[in-house]
Amino acid sequence: MAKYIAQIIVLGAQAVGRAFTKALRQEIAASQEAARRAGGGKQGDKTAESNLRTGMTVEEAKQILNVDDLKNVDSIIKNYEHLFSVNDRGKGGSFYLQSKVFRAKERLDTELKAQRPPPPKAESEAEAASPRRGRQVR
Repeated sequence: MAKYIAQIIVLGAQAVGRAFTKALRQEIAASQEAARRAGGGKQGDKTAESNLRTGMTVEEAKQILNVDDLKNVDSIIKNYEHLFSVNDRGKGGSFYLQSKVFRAKERLDTELKAQRPPPPKAESEAEAASPRRGRQVR
């Protein structure tokens, strides 16, 4: 009888050990994939910061707003306005879903802003074109 109990305990421990190693491998693969997507370096830091601030990734935001391409801003706005109004509490919608739609739009806006090149500095061009006032050197 004790022999059978010992075998059951050993088999159970082996099953739990296999499940644990499988879960660990999956977690390592997922974290490596996330690091690869983030890009690493400063860009990866910015992506991670945006993900933490809004609570979702770009992929999740695109799924919520049913958008395939970030460059199609009209589609993003159209889907956002539709989903936001449909989920209005006054119309029997869900505040939770409405807030998810809002956060998705916010996340995509952040991503679009990050992808845009910085505008040229108009101030430095204006300073170069206008004469300087002040003390003149003789």
